[in-house]
Amino acid sequence: MKQCNECKKKMKEEKAKTLEGIEYKYYACACGEEVVDMKQLHHVAEKYRVLKKYQVKISQWGLSLGVRIPKELVKKYKLTAEHEVALIPEKDGLKIITA
Repeated sequence: MKQCNECKKKMKEEKAKTLEGIEYKYYACACGEEVVDMKQLHHVAEKYRVLKKYQVKISQWGLSLGVRIPKELVKKYKLTAEHEVALIPEKDGLKIITA
């Protein structure tokens, strides 16, 4: 356990999620002080870099909407133009599952 810099009491390890669903740990004290260590900050930053790497825009295709899949992901998951995927609604977004 870490010691609080403000009141010098022991801090409790807690878990939280960013709005994008990235989990991380931090330390909280009864006095209200909260601390995130550098390892956790680097972990969250790396997850954000991955999320931003594959950020795409939704486009109008006739009366429907479409998303273009980046070439790197097409190769990685061996997708083709006729490939079917499942869209799974979740609390904070959509999950795409390859069939």
